[in-house]
Amino acid sequence: MTEKGNIDEYILGFPPEIREKLEIIRHTVREAAPGAREIISYGMPAFRQNRILCYFASFKNHISFFPSSSGVEAFKSELTGYKHSRGTIQIPHSMPVPVELITRIVQFRVAEDLEKKKKKG
Repeated sequence: MTEKGNIDEYILGFPPEIREKLEIIRHTVREAAPGAREIISYGMPAFRQNRILCYFASFKNHISFFPSSSGVEAFKSELTGYKHSRGTIQIPHSMPVPVELITRIVQFRVAEDLEKKKKKG
């Protein structure tokens, strides 16, 4: 897991309208996971508590939010308006960032991460 660069540098590489959405996601995750730290992993912004909680990245037509397969599965019924796969939710550039949904997914991932740490001892 390489931690090269930082999230500010990553975001600055995009046009202003995309930067704004990336910053909204960043801020949303920070608020939902205040104990997590920002890193760059696999070339993408990520938030790590004990383990990685989520990644996000911008692509040509969408921003992908990667909350792991458990994060997608737990909220699958709320993802009907988004293209999604096992561990990824695609937010088209034409749509607003679903702040409330991302908040709840990240809070779920924080609780899941803490539970796994507790079980591990």
